Amino acid sequence: LRMVNRMIEPTRGTISLDGQDTGRMNEADLRRGMGYVIQHAGLFPHRTVLHNIGTVPRLLGWDNKRIRDRSQELLERVGLAPELGDRYPSQLSGGQQQRVGVARALAADPDLLMFDEPFSALDPLIRRDMQNEVIRLHREVGKTMVFITHDLSEALKLGDRIMIMRDGAQIQVGTGDELVGAPADDY
Repeated sequence: LRMVNRMIEPTRGTISLDGQDTGRMNEADLRRGMGYVIQHAGLFPHRTVLHNIGTVPRLLGWDNKRIRDRSQELLERVGLAPELGDRYPSQLSGGQQQRVGVARALAADPDLLMFDEPFSALDPLIRRDMQNEVIRLHREVGKTMVFITHDLSEALKLGDRIMIMRDGAQIQVGTGDELVGAPADDY
């Protein structure tokens, strides 16, 4: 994920986004054009939920009414009550914080959403609910989603195409059925 958003430059080859080499794109514009959901939500503790959701639109220069309307819309879209918008992250459960992180990633309506182990710290029931939420959101918003996980069952549940990696090298790419039905090796 860090290579996709140019925090790390590729040592060889190119990464294309909508047919454009990301290495030729302005880094700030590239990063503002994608949504990022990380472990433990990564919310700003001194900002309310609505202000956290509106972070990227604010950077893009949206007016305050548009930011507030979009943030309220997304709060509801990720299954949170509107009254939570004025709370701070510390006043939310872990699952609620992750939902705010997903809403923040969607705020500027990016074409690409990147998830970096976003549910690894959640208890199993909340984790399952969040996985189902991502599936529902994917159907609703139709965005490309890149999801990093060490949990094979999570990858099989969420992934259309799955890449298995070991020691930084690609081992196998395919659908869940292909990976389970014809694994490349014992790993």
